[in-house]
Parts: sequence; C-alpha cells; structure tokens
Amino acid sequence: MLVSMKRRLYAELQAWKASRRKPLLLYGARQVGKTYLLEQFGRQEFAAFHYINFERDSGAVRLFEGSLAPKDLVPLLELHLNATINPHSDILVLDEIQDCPRALTSLKYFAESMPELAVCCAGSYVGLVGGEASFPVGKVSTLTLYTMSFQ
Repeated sequence: MLVSMKRRLYAELQAWKASRRKPLLLYGARQVGKTYLLEQFGRQEFAAFHYINFERDSGAVRLFEGSLAPKDLVPLLELHLNATINPHSDILVLDEIQDCPRALTSLKYFAESMPELAVCCAGSYVGLVGGEASFPVGKVSTLTLYTMSFQ
C-alpha cells in the first residue's frame, strides 16, 4: 500500500500557484521534507515537473555563470534537462539553491521577466545565510517547512 504524507503547507503552495506569483523559496532544516513536498506538489498541480538539484549536479551550477535573464537561462535549462519548459503550465524546482548563489540572484529576473513560469526553490537555513548571492528582496515569496507533526 502506498502511503502519502499530506503536509499543511500544501494548501499554501496551492494558494501561491493561484496567485499572481513571484518565485517561491521554501526554507527548512535539512531532512524535513522540502524536496518531497515540492515534487508531490509539482507532479500533481502542473503539466510538467522540471527538477534541478545543485548539490548533485555541478553542470547545472555552471548554467548560471553567464546571463541570469530567463530568456537566456530557460533554453540552457531545457538543453540540460532534455525537456521543453512551458512557462504557462510547468514548474521549475531548483533544489539545494544555497549551492548556487547565482541561481538565488536569478529569481529577481524570473519575477520581473518571466512571472508566468512557476519557479520554486528549496534550501536549508545554513547555506542561505550570507554568501555571495544577491538576495532578491521583494521579488520572492517565502514559506518555511518545519518537521512533521502528527496532529
């Protein structure tokens, strides 16, 4: 029997999707279920789920070394993922974003130039504090996922 964990934050993710959205940054400590939640949400709520993990994929980190404009990044991401990204129906999940500071900076440009693309990022507190990234203040929505409780 397949058991699915329903998180309270799922409804907030649905509200984010329904709104005129900014990129979403999902914070949380390691191993609380950020990746699981975003994958479940992405696969159930969007036509296609595109996933990059910066911790495991150094090639993806290199994609962000040049232009951070979405019109330049999306074609590079499509080549890297070997998939077409439809900004109107798909979701792009950037996991372990603390391992690619320029990807964090790029969220500002996704908010300004391609708000129709659902971009969700996950990162742990430790890596997101400080660093070489220019944090996109006012250009991202944030949520925090805490450890699971059984209420």
